[in-house]
Amino acid sequence: MEPRSYKGDQKNGIMEGTGEYTFPTETTYVGEMKDGMFHGKGVMHFPNGSKYEATWEKGLAKQGTFTFADGLVFQDNDWAYCDGYDRRFYSERCNGLRPAGESQLTDSHPPHVIPEGCYDCGDGFYYPSNRIVKTYTGYFLRTADDREHDWIVRTCRKAWDEIVGHDADI
Repeated sequence: MEPRSYKGDQKNGIMEGTGEYTFPTETTYVGEMKDGMFHGKGVMHFPNGSKYEATWEKGLAKQGTFTFADGLVFQDNDWAYCDGYDRRFYSERCNGLRPAGESQLTDSHPPHVIPEGCYDCGDGFYYPSNRIVKTYTGYFLRTADDREHDWIVRTCRKAWDEIVGHDADI
């Protein structure tokens, strides 16, 4: 894992002014700093291509907008994406459905190739043997707790095929 880094204005060796701060997870903050903290307008860029544009005060986001990697902007109210009536990916809503026989398994097409024994959990690969989630490029993101582990195992794409459906012997 790469150490954190900072490029930008400093005052007495402390982040002050504008700059770019990169976390070990490849997440990058670009924006205003004050007293060594995010302060003012800034954008947090995540490894999967999503971003969070916000106004920050003393290191805390006070108001902001999250945009997914595919351009979908999150809305607190009247969220009409991926509800019980329309399960299409955002890219399918914008670009149309793929031709018959070319199913779209994820929002990105073609989907990421999942390493053996792992799951694709949307922002990287989940390694159940050690409960680690890594970015698609191999950097550490987080350790999954019991709740996230159960959700990933129950709902996410896995690297192996399983036979499901009708069993003639029953």
